[in-house]
Parts: sequence; C-alpha cells; structure tokens
Amino acid sequence: MKIHLSRSLCLDVNTNLRQVEEEASLAASSGAELCVFPEGFLHGYKRLVEPALVRLTFASVSAEHPELVFVFGSFTEDRRNRLTVWHRGQECARYDKVHLFGPNGEFDLWEPGDRYVAVRIKDWTLGLMNCNDVRFPEQARALRMQANCDALLAVAWWPWRRNHIWETLLRARAIENGVFTIGCCIAASQHPDEVFAGAGNHVFDPLGDPIPTGDDHTYELDRSRFGAVLIDPLKTYVDIEQIDIGTLKTAP
Repeated sequence: MKIHLSRSLCLDVNTNLRQVEEEASLAASSGAELCVFPEGFLHGYKRLVEPALVRLTFASVSAEHPELVFVFGSFTEDRRNRLTVWHRGQECARYDKVHLFGPNGEFDLWEPGDRYVAVRIKDWTLGLMNCNDVRFPEQARALRMQANCDALLAVAWWPWRRNHIWETLLRARAIENGVFTIGCCIAASQHPDEVFAGAGNHVFDPLGDPIPTGDDHTYELDRSRFGAVLIDPLKTYVDIEQIDIGTLKTAP
C-alpha cells in the first residue's frame, strides 16, 4: 500500500482549510491510496473552527478524490480530540483520543475517548492512535491482538525537541507487535500565539527498520516484510492464570 503523509504547516484556519485540497492533490498525483493529516492540523490548541465547516471541507475533498482514503487527524468536536476517516465524501470511522496529555492542559480542552478503533482498507487493517497514545503499549497490543492490525497509524502534534522520544516509541510499537507503524506529525505552527516546531514523520516496518521515502511524503508498505518477523505475538499468546490468595484456607 502506498501512503502519503502530510507535513502540514499550521497557519490561520482559512489557510489551513485551503491547504487540505493542495495536499490531497499532491497525494493523488503520487498514486497513493491513503492520505494522512496530523493531529490538530487545522487549529492547534488555540485557534477555533466550526466543526460543520471542517466536515464540509473533508466531505468535499474526499469526494473529489475517490481513489484516496483520508485520515484527517484531528479536530475538536463534542469536546473530543477527534480523528476521522473519509472515503468518497463520507465519514467511515472516527477515533476520539483516549490518552490525553495532561502537561499540555488537554483535560481542560477535551474529554478522553472510551474505545480503541481499527479500520479495514482493502487488505490492510489499521489501528488508529493519536499522539500520546503511543506511550501506551497496551493500546498497540490490543489493536494487534484483538483486531489483527497490520499497521498502527499515529497522528501527532509532537515537538521537535522531543523527536527522539516520538521516533523511539513508534519503533518500539513496531518491534514488539510485529507490525508497521506510521507516524504523521505536524511540521510546525506559525500562529502568533502558538509558535511550534513539530517532530518528523516516521514509518517503520515490522522489524523496526525505517521505510525510505524519496520525497518526505510517500511511503510504500510491502507486505512481504512480514515474512522476516522473528516473533509473532499472535502465535505466542497464552491466557493468564489468576490466583486469589485470599481464598486459600490455612491447614489445621
């Protein structure tokens, strides 16, 4: 599967909305099947935009490019940090960020989601994650074990000064689960109240090796790389034996 990862520059909302179409056209011209946008790419933490306008834009752009599946991640709606998946003008799936990042005041902005989400795109199953979610290996493992995900897709608003953490976590989730991991991060924010340099985009194969890109946007996921996985958690999983010591009786 060929994917296109945005390197969005977050400016004023109207400019950001126009950039969605430009990025979609770029993805379509590359022959990509999946086009991904990062967390908060329309408004960051401090700009406001009406969800109805966001949805109108997403519907229009996805209808204009029926060959593409879009992951628009994310925008604020219903007090949730909401990632949405679109195809042919319709929303197909949504994921509300579960693991909010307290140090950035996210609990003041949003309420956490209450479920994990996986989506099927042709013969690929993608587990959806959002930024701080990559710190929680139990989410990645649940997506792998319960949904049999082939890839984990994480969008982010992650600072460049901590790119090494972002990259390390993505690589770890790939290695421990034997899956591809895709990380799409905001490039930067240039709003006067929110100047921010974002981390990089990273894609790792199931061994944790980086997938090369010739243009910093386009990556090819080759299923043959699964053949090199040394340990498949799907094959080695065993149930947990739970023992309650409190029920044991003392011998007379």
